Amino acid sequence: MDDRSLEEFRRRWQEELAQAQALRKRRRPEAAERRPRRPEVNPGRGEQASGYLALAQGLLEGAGRPPGARATRAERSDAASRSRSPPSREGAGGGEALVEQLIRDLNEMDDVPFFDVQLPYELAINIFQYLGRKELGRCAQVSKTWKVIAEDEVLWYRLCQQEGHLLESSISDYSCWKLVFQECRAREHMLRTNWKNRKGAVSELEPVPDAVLCDVHSHDGVVVAGYTSGDVRVWDTRTWDYVAPFLESEFEEDEPGMQPYVSFVRINSSLAVAAYEDGFLNIWDLRTGRYPIHRFEHDARIQALALSRKGATVATASAFGVIMLYPNEEGYWQMATEFEVQKLVDYLEIVPDTGRFPVAIAAAGDLVYLLKAEDSARTLHYVYGQPVTCLDVSANQVAFGVKSLGWVYEGNKILVYSLEAERCLSKLGNALGDFTCVNLRDSPPSLMVSGNMDRRVRIHDLRTDKIALSLSAHQLGVSAVQMDDWKIVSGGEEGLVSVWDYRMNQKLWEVHSRHPVRHISFNSHSLITANVPCERVVRNADLDNSATHRRHRGLIHAYAFAVDQLAFQSTLPICRLACGAMSSHNYNLALAFSDSTA
Repeated sequence: MDDRSLEEFRRRWQEELAQAQALRKRRRPEAAERRPRRPEVNPGRGEQASGYLALAQGLLEGAGRPPGARATRAERSDAASRSRSPPSREGAGGGEALVEQLIRDLNEMDDVPFFDVQLPYELAINIFQYLGRKELGRCAQVSKTWKVIAEDEVLWYRLCQQEGHLLESSISDYSCWKLVFQECRAREHMLRTNWKNRKGAVSELEPVPDAVLCDVHSHDGVVVAGYTSGDVRVWDTRTWDYVAPFLESEFEEDEPGMQPYVSFVRINSSLAVAAYEDGFLNIWDLRTGRYPIHRFEHDARIQALALSRKGATVATASAFGVIMLYPNEEGYWQMATEFEVQKLVDYLEIVPDTGRFPVAIAAAGDLVYLLKAEDSARTLHYVYGQPVTCLDVSANQVAFGVKSLGWVYEGNKILVYSLEAERCLSKLGNALGDFTCVNLRDSPPSLMVSGNMDRRVRIHDLRTDKIALSLSAHQLGVSAVQMDDWKIVSGGEEGLVSVWDYRMNQKLWEVHSRHPVRHISFNSHSLITANVPCERVVRNADLDNSATHRRHRGLIHAYAFAVDQLAFQSTLPICRLACGAMSSHNYNLALAFSDSTA
C-alpha cells in the first residue's frame, strides 16, 4: 500500500469515527430520559464497523507488530481493563474505546468450553466414554491433551466389549486396546468377505461305519452325533480334530450289535446328553472322560430332550410327564421337578438365564406349558384344534408356530409370548403352509426368522408385527434356519443349504446333499450343517458297498471361514492326520489299468 492510499484510508475511517461519536452523543440524552443510565456494553453496528477500521488503523501504524498480526490474549486483557475507564471525548480516545470493545468481542468468541478449562482426567474419561470409534479418532486430532484422553485403554477396551470382541478378556490382558480393536475389526471384515465368497475349508466329519445318522447337535464348534448303532461321537472342529472319540454308553455286552437307536443328542460347553429308544438317558461330562457321570431310566420312550446352553439342567419328556435333572451342591444328579401334562410332548426347550430355578417350555399338541421348578405346570397357550408346529425360546420370550384348522380358518401364524407377563405379544404371518422352524434366540433384537412348508424364509419385525422380508428359498419346504445381523443360513427338505445376504436380498451360495437338513449352527467363523436321513434303515442288499452306505448314512459338514482358501480346495481329512494315526479313509476311488502290457 503506497502513501497516498494510506492517507485516503485514514481519512475515511476518521470520518466514520466522527459520525459514530456524533450518533452516540445524540442517543445518550434520549436514553437517559427513558431509563436510568448504565454503562454501555455493546455498541451499535456503526460503532462496530468503525471499531474494525480503528483496529485496521492500529495495525497499519505498526504498534510493534507486522500488518495482519493478531493481538495476543494478554494484550487483549490489558485493553479490556483499560476499557473500563470512561472514554475520552477526543477522537483518538473514542477510537481506542472501539478497538477495546472489538477485543472484548474477540475474547468472547474464543472462549470455547473445555479448551481453557482444566478438567480432572477421570471426568474427561467419563465424557469421552459416550463417543464411538470415529468420534474418538477425530478427537485425537484436536490437541495433544485430547489425543492422550481419546487413546485411553479404558475407552478402547469398552468399545471392544460393546462390539462383541474378546468378551472374556480383562483390561490387563493387552497393553494397547486400540490396536487390538483395529485387528478385531480387520479380522471381522476378512471373515465377512470369506462368508460372501465361500472362502475357507470344508470337511466332512467321519461317520460311524455301517450306521445311519439319527440326530446332531452342536455348541461353539463342538459337534455331537448319535447313530442307529447306539454310538455317540463328539468332534471338536475348533482344533481340526476330526477323528472323534466315542462316548461309552455302558450297555450290557450280552447281545453285541443290538444296542437301541439314539433318539436325541444335546451338547453345551461342559455336558453331552443322549436319549435312547428304550428310555435310557446318558449324561457325560466332557471335561472328565468318556464314561457317563449319570444314567437315568424312563418307563417309556423319550419324546423330547432339552439341555440348557449354560449350566447343567436337563429336561426330558416321556409319556405324559416332564422331568428336570440337575446336580446338587455335592455334584450328585437328582430329579429336581416332575410335571404332568395332558398330551404327549412334541417340543421341549429350556429358558436361558433364569437364575437358580430352571424354567422350561413344553408344547404338547395344541397346548403350550410353562414349567417352573418349585411350581406346578401352567398353561401358557391353548386353542383347541390348532397344534404347535415349531418352538424356540429366548431369555424373556417364547415363539411358536400354530396350525389353523376348523371351520374358521385364520391362516397359520407364529405367536410370541412374554414369559414374565404370560400373555401374547404378537401374532405374526398369515401363511398357507405350516411353520416348520423358528429362530428367536439367535436373531438380532426385535427380529425373528422362520421357515415354512410353502418354501419361504421370512424375517419378522417384532416392533411392527409385520414381515420385513420374504425369500423363496427352497423347493420342498424349509427344515432349519438361523440368522445374524446380516445373513441367513437356511436348510431345506431337499437337502439344500443356502446362504443369504438379507440386506441385499441376494443369495450368496448354496450346497446340496442327499438328505434333509436337520441342523444348522453358525457363528462368525464357522458353520455346521447336518443332513439326517428320514429312514434309519439302509434298504439295500449290498451293505458292504461304501458308495451305497454313503448315500444312506447321512452327512455332517464343518466349514471354517477363518482359513483363507477356496472351499473346494480344502485339504482332505486324511491329509491332516498325523503320521502315526491308524484311522482309514475310503473315498471309493477305483484304479485304472492299461490294456496293453509292457
